[in-house]
Amino acid sequence: MNTKLGDMNLEEYFARTGYKGSLEKQDLETLTDIFQHHIRAVPFENLSIHCGEKITLELEHVYNKIVQRKRGGWCMENNQLLGWVLKRLGYDASFLGAYVFNPHHNAYATIMTHLLVKVVIDGKAYIVDGGFGVSYQMWQPMELVSGKDQPQAPGVFRFTEKNAIWYLEKMRRKQYIPNQNFSNSDLLEKKECRKVYMFSLEPQTVEDFRFQCTYLQTSPDSLFTKKSICTLQTTDGFRALIGWTLTETTYNYKENMDLVEFVTLEDEEVEKTLKEKFNVTLDRKLVPINVKGFYTI
Repeated sequence: MNTKLGDMNLEEYFARTGYKGSLEKQDLETLTDIFQHHIRAVPFENLSIHCGEKITLELEHVYNKIVQRKRGGWCMENNQLLGWVLKRLGYDASFLGAYVFNPHHNAYATIMTHLLVKVVIDGKAYIVDGGFGVSYQMWQPMELVSGKDQPQAPGVFRFTEKNAIWYLEKMRRKQYIPNQNFSNSDLLEKKECRKVYMFSLEPQTVEDFRFQCTYLQTSPDSLFTKKSICTLQTTDGFRALIGWTLTETTYNYKENMDLVEFVTLEDEEVEKTLKEKFNVTLDRKLVPINVKGFYTI
C-alpha cells in the first residue's frame, strides 16, 4: 500500500493511538496526553532489519508503517511522526539530534543517531522523545532546564547543561527479579544512575539522519543489527522482547522497587507473543537475534 502525503490525516493517527481528548489547546496537558497515548500504542522496534525489510525515512512511509500497518519504529520514525502530528496541531515543534551513551564503552557515540523533538509552550522549552524505549523512555515531556530532578513513573530524569551541550541521565529504583536465573542477565542495567544521551540545541532535519539510518541497519557494529528489539510502554511499566527474551517490568511494584520478570521464548512463540503483547503482526518471517552485551533495559 502506497501512502501519499495528502492521504495522511490526524484522525487516522489518533485512531491508531486511541487518543480521544481535546485538541483545542496547544498546552502541556494536551501534549502529555497525546504523547502518552503514542508510547503505549506504538512500539519502539527494529524488527524490519531482522525480517528482510528496509527502514526508510520518508514521512509517508513512516506513516504507512506505524499508522496503517500498526507497526512501531525507532527514533527516526517515532519522533518524526510525533513531530508531524504536533506541528499539524499548531505546536512550536522542531527536531534536535543526540549522541547516545554506550555503557559498554563508557562513552557517548561519535555519530549523531538519535532524533528528538523540542516543543516550546509559552516560552518554555520541552524535550519530547517517544523513541528510546525500555526504562529510558520518558513518560512526560521534560522541561529543558539544567540540574533539576524530574521524577516520573520510570524513575528520576535530569538534564545537565555544560558548555551548550545538554546531558540526559536517569536514576532508577532497586529491582526485584523473581527468576534468579536472570539476576545477572546482560540485559539488566547494573548502575542506579545511568547516562542516556547528549545533545545541542542546534536544529536538525530528517535529512541530517539519512546516513545514520542506513548505517544503523547495515553495519555489523550497530546495536540494531546485533539484537532484534520490540518494546512497548504500558500503564504501569513496559514490555520488551529482545531476541527470544521477554521481559515485563512493573514500576514501583513495592516502595522504591521495580518488578522485572523474564521469560525465554521458543522460536514458535515469538510471532504469537509479538501479536498478543505488542499488537505487532509482521508481513515477513522474523529471525530473532540477541548478541550478548551492548544493550540494557
